[in-house]
Amino acid sequence: MIRYGDEVASIARPLRDPGDLEILLDRAAGARVVQIGEATHGTHEFYTWRAALTRRLIEERGFSFVAVEGDWPDCDRVDGAVRCAPGAPEDPRAALVRYDRWPTWMWANEETVDFARWLRGFNARRPPDDRVGFHGLDVYSLWESMHQILTWLREHDPDLVPAALEAYKCFEPFAEDPNAYAWSTQFVSAGCQESVVRMLAALQDRDFGVWQNAEVVAGAEGYYRSMVQGGPEAWNIRDRHMDQTLDRLLDRYGPRSKAVVWAHNTHVGDARATDQSRYGEVTLGQLARERFGDDEVVLVGCGTYRGSVVAGPAWGAQMEVMGVPQARPDSLEDVLHAAAPACGLFVFPAGTDGPDLLTTVLAHRAIGVVYQPHRERWANYVPTILGGRYDAFLWFDETHALRPLHTLRVDRREPETFPSGV
Repeated sequence: MIRYGDEVASIARPLRDPGDLEILLDRAAGARVVQIGEATHGTHEFYTWRAALTRRLIEERGFSFVAVEGDWPDCDRVDGAVRCAPGAPEDPRAALVRYDRWPTWMWANEETVDFARWLRGFNARRPPDDRVGFHGLDVYSLWESMHQILTWLREHDPDLVPAALEAYKCFEPFAEDPNAYAWSTQFVSAGCQESVVRMLAALQDRDFGVWQNAEVVAGAEGYYRSMVQGGPEAWNIRDRHMDQTLDRLLDRYGPRSKAVVWAHNTHVGDARATDQSRYGEVTLGQLARERFGDDEVVLVGCGTYRGSVVAGPAWGAQMEVMGVPQARPDSLEDVLHAAAPACGLFVFPAGTDGPDLLTTVLAHRAIGVVYQPHRERWANYVPTILGGRYDAFLWFDETHALRPLHTLRVDRREPETFPSGV
């Protein structure tokens, strides 16, 4: 650990206020996509500093929209609020509090409210066609997306209702229980795949929101069908869906559009610099680099040494504020605790050459929505080559739990995702 001390000191910069992000904005000046991670889904500092960086990217670098590791229908309500759409809530908090799928706190929290309120104020001063959006990239909203498709078609294009109803009726016997559908595909191999493909083909040239909801249904169907089989396929379906959604959004916003992405480090980081690649997994950050090129993408990770976090002890359990113990010895977090500022920013040099800190494999903490602190010493770490996984890193030695909007106990039937619900 001692051998990294001088290296940390040479590349770490104190992070005291948003003005200290200037060097990172300079690095992102030519990028089309900036992805900002988090080491947990429940930490105040990650959400607050990610929002601070995003505000500057929007205000000073002209970024077009924010795309998050969240469901399309839920985020579409927030998008209406932040873009001042007719009939949308004037306060984005009213849209965020409606998130009701576990883990609700990921987006239904005061930190996201603060950013969404700022974004609405920013957009209110701009023409409607030039407002910054807020969109969801994930695949979990199978039934919610089906409902939105049917509602839109009945009002705008009733001739296509039969194609959507065919898919809906295929899923109907499973009573909106993804586990039941997933396990059923082990006995009927095609499941609802064929009816979903027909629906997707019928809706591809329609309203963008309807088309995207159809893509979500297709992605979710494949995800749940693959999940019970084990292996990397379900993970890859999910990250490829997020990558494809991001690409569709960039096309929709136009050839000069630019995106900020908010997701967990395990999605934002490049899998090729972790053991995820050994298991056959790809990540959103890796796919973006491959799609747009390294020069067009900036990947930003986050980390912490100790503190507190909002998480659940099991999938679907009541959310709790949990203690995050000191990081294990010889981990990346242990190294930075010994040598970095209490709050620090690292912007890595381009290329493969760099100090040992950036080129050596170190264990890097990753906490999901399911967290059991007593397992900390042998779980929750991803072997990482820091300089390959990210282009920059935000460091917070001690962190605090974020502030959820509500603590309702909700449906436990959503199946757990690997690893630990990230």
